[in-house]
Amino acid sequence: MYFPYFRGRQYELLALRELAHGGLLGSHVIPVVEPLKITSTFSSAIKMFVDKNQPIALIVNPAVGDLAGSAADGSLAVGTMLPFISGSVIPSVIIGKDTTGVMSALNAKNMSSSGILAFIDNRDYIDTYQEIFGVNPPKFILLPDERLFRRAIIANKVMFEDKFKKQDKNADYIKQEDEFFSDDHLYFSEEGFAGFGDYSVIGDEYIEGGFAPRAVAIHIVYFADDNSLRVYHFVSDSNSNTEDTAGKYYEAIIKLKKWYDARQSRQLTGALSILLSHAESGYYPGLPTIKKLSIMHHLELLGKYLDGGLDK
Repeated sequence: MYFPYFRGRQYELLALRELAHGGLLGSHVIPVVEPLKITSTFSSAIKMFVDKNQPIALIVNPAVGDLAGSAADGSLAVGTMLPFISGSVIPSVIIGKDTTGVMSALNAKNMSSSGILAFIDNRDYIDTYQEIFGVNPPKFILLPDERLFRRAIIANKVMFEDKFKKQDKNADYIKQEDEFFSDDHLYFSEEGFAGFGDYSVIGDEYIEGGFAPRAVAIHIVYFADDNSLRVYHFVSDSNSNTEDTAGKYYEAIIKLKKWYDARQSRQLTGALSILLSHAESGYYPGLPTIKKLSIMHHLELLGKYLDGGLDK
């Protein structure tokens, strides 16, 4: 099972909503969303997963964004999230100082440990996890692939790690255009994990806002011949200033098309088809949409692989 983790930015929510609407996630992909704020896009995305009976995990005590730290025991954030917990939505908890209060609030609504997803990446809260979940483990527990966590947590563990090597500037991706991304999908089961997860092609860094880039980069995950996952960074050439972003995108998308035409048809997804059409038409969709399509491609491609439907 694959657990891609998102922090609920608009383009991420739109990506998930469109994937669910099109039935493109498959049966082995469960996105995890840590919401930054309650918006119409957030609400419609969650509703789409419910309507399609597609599993999605929703963090009820976010650590970042407008909903973070709303109460020391997490009760206010949980109260805000509870209306969205229904059907295929899995209540999910970040293990921290508010976990006891959060679980009390969930238990009061008849949500038990065995039905939730938990996330832990701070070793200082391993004892907290053991106190709350030692006897009744969560349905899934996302954790780093480190010895301390593996020794302390046994049941239903999900190997979780940031796989995206984020650069300071888009132009820096030119230094390593084609690089290894992950092989967790090949080995997680034999290593005793129930699944694996990552931050897709976004990375775990949380930054609000954005700015006009000097370079445009398109990040495309693909399967190598040995079925490991790699990521190719298609970067624009005219990167001396922030002018003509549309022209920069065209430079990058032409590189993607040449790469695809060179025997990469195995990687085709709905999102990649849209990107390739931009190379033909010269259309510039805007930077958020480029990120959205890169995410959609990654999740659909991995879903195909896990469902056994990827072309050889």
